[in-house]
Amino acid sequence: MALKEKFSETDWAMVLEAPMLSGLAITAADPGGLIGAVQESAAMAGSLKDASAGTLAAEVAEAYKTSEGRSTAMDGVKALVKGKKPPEITEAAIARLSEILGTVKTTVPEEAGAFSEFLIDTATRTAEAAKEGGFLGFGGEAVSDAEKKTLADLQAALGGTAGV
Repeated sequence: MALKEKFSETDWAMVLEAPMLSGLAITAADPGGLIGAVQESAAMAGSLKDASAGTLAAEVAEAYKTSEGRSTAMDGVKALVKGKKPPEITEAAIARLSEILGTVKTTVPEEAGAFSEFLIDTATRTAEAAKEGGFLGFGGEAVSDAEKKTLADLQAALGGTAGV
């Protein structure tokens, strides 16, 4: 049985939101320009491509290959962030990721640790994707203080140990 089949439709929809929320928490923590946003989005997508076969992350990545999977994830994320300012988006994303991990722990406990690390890796890749505070790609820092704080908050919420 596929891992997806162990979740209710509503819970699976939440699980699909997780990679987007993981990247969005970082992007909202220190919003940059258009180029930075594109680089950060590409990093989030890259983490999906690297998901290990046979894992919950791989099933989520597989779902993202369909317009239905992407739409389901995007609809949930849009509903969560509607009307919020960037700091509120970061806070809401972390809270929702904690809720999603709780659902994963209940439904497929054997996948919880790996899924948590996948989400933290996604956030870390997103944080490292674009320099913050520079001009036209010059100067700046690889990971801003706001992004470092968000990564620490994500690790605390998800019980992970990965870091920058």
